[in-house]
Amino acid sequence: MNPTSDTLTHLPPPEHADVLVIGTGFAGLGTAARLKRRGTHSFVVLERADDVGGTWRDNTYPGAACDVPSHLYSFSFRPNPDWSRLFARGPEIHRYLRDTARDEGLLPHIRFGAEVTQARWDTVTRHWVVTTARGVFTGRFLVTGTGHLSDHSLPDIPGLAGFDGPVFHSARWDHGTPLAGKRVAVVGSGASAVQIVPEVAEAAAEVVVFQRSAPYVVPRPDRAYTDTEKRVFRRDPEAVPAHRAEIFWYLEAGYAARRAAPHQLAEAKAAARAHLERQVADPELRAALTPDYELGCKRVLISDTYYPALTRDHVRLEPSALAQLEPGTAVAASGARHAVDVVVLCTGFETAEPPYAHLVHDGAGTSLAEHWAQGMEAYASTTVAGFPNLFLVNGPNTGLGHNSIVHVIEAQVTYVLGALDWSRAHGDHDVEVTPAAQRRYTGELARRGADTVWHSRGCESWYLDPRSGRLTLIWPDFADEFRHRNGTFDPPAYRAPTLTPAPVTP
Repeated sequence: MNPTSDTLTHLPPPEHADVLVIGTGFAGLGTAARLKRRGTHSFVVLERADDVGGTWRDNTYPGAACDVPSHLYSFSFRPNPDWSRLFARGPEIHRYLRDTARDEGLLPHIRFGAEVTQARWDTVTRHWVVTTARGVFTGRFLVTGTGHLSDHSLPDIPGLAGFDGPVFHSARWDHGTPLAGKRVAVVGSGASAVQIVPEVAEAAAEVVVFQRSAPYVVPRPDRAYTDTEKRVFRRDPEAVPAHRAEIFWYLEAGYAARRAAPHQLAEAKAAARAHLERQVADPELRAALTPDYELGCKRVLISDTYYPALTRDHVRLEPSALAQLEPGTAVAASGARHAVDVVVLCTGFETAEPPYAHLVHDGAGTSLAEHWAQGMEAYASTTVAGFPNLFLVNGPNTGLGHNSIVHVIEAQVTYVLGALDWSRAHGDHDVEVTPAAQRRYTGELARRGADTVWHSRGCESWYLDPRSGRLTLIWPDFADEFRHRNGTFDPPAYRAPTLTPAPVTP
């Protein structure tokens, strides 16, 4: 719908800042906090919602928790000695992000209700012009911090819109729908589903879980931190960094299995198989829960309660996808029919083709999505040829299957700050990566990923772009290598400043 002239008249005048940041999850707040800490105050953070938190604001489903240990799933520059558990629950992580926004002095910089509808590079002013629901913003630099899990994906299932009961996505949990005594269908068996199913099983009269493919599930060694441990974390400035390092290197060892190193892969598969055998005695159910692809191809899940929930008398596993919904009935691809009252969609997010890519345009009006017709790519996983002064934090090839994404985000933010310094030192020169450098980097990642489990036979996962089969979401190496490779701005990959000849003295 086009705005009327009256609407345009009442729009506020454009607001300008040196840096525009989109999103208030870990990526957006991490960028803003580092800008503020170094004395940069000319920045604005655009947030479409009315609160900060990103994924942890939106995902309020029962059982929501992180599968990366708390002390590592937090900013290194904002240690929290008071994490309650090894694996924090969603509300506690959301509170941490809220505290970050407040304590780092970011709230005056955030514009809530500012959903971005278009971002365009102006070739005349050499600025980004960003149109939002609450007005227009301009800035020299644009940082997208929207992440991989910000826009939920709804499946194209016949009868979905006409189902006669509540239907909602896990990322938009309907807390007004009581589940007590209801027959509930949970569609999907990924990271959200393994947390939701045990919780729903406690309330619902019947639960059916539609599983398109069985996930690998390993034990969740969760526990509460003791008061003594938290006291040590508060009093000893070295205690939290040491604990973070211990967790980081323990998780880092898990990448060897993704590289398909035979011994490590066999050990990881044996641990997953033993977990399944301990928790599921029924051989038929166990067979249905046994993955038919290589471990690591899809996200490896951690849970001690998912398998036991599936063994309960009122919970059924449907080992096929949901094919159709009819009034009061969910029809599986196998042909089985299940009576249901409520449908919960644990169907993931828009990852390979992120919605923000359709909103960001270069100087000629071509969208980032059009540039990425065969899959996302960015130099150093951060900048894109043809899009000056644009930085993607938590964008292409930044996901990790074995360690903390916050580690990657912090490396990228350091890269961005280095780029801003370089620009300033060269007379506010635009930061624009060359196409040749981006091609070399894309080729480098293809070579790194060639021998990993993500390209193993039968692997179909959201890490791969469905149009080209390219590995576009995951970083195909150790997390430490990401920081080594992409944690420092490298000027040779960018268009060099034009040198003005010195005046000739007669």
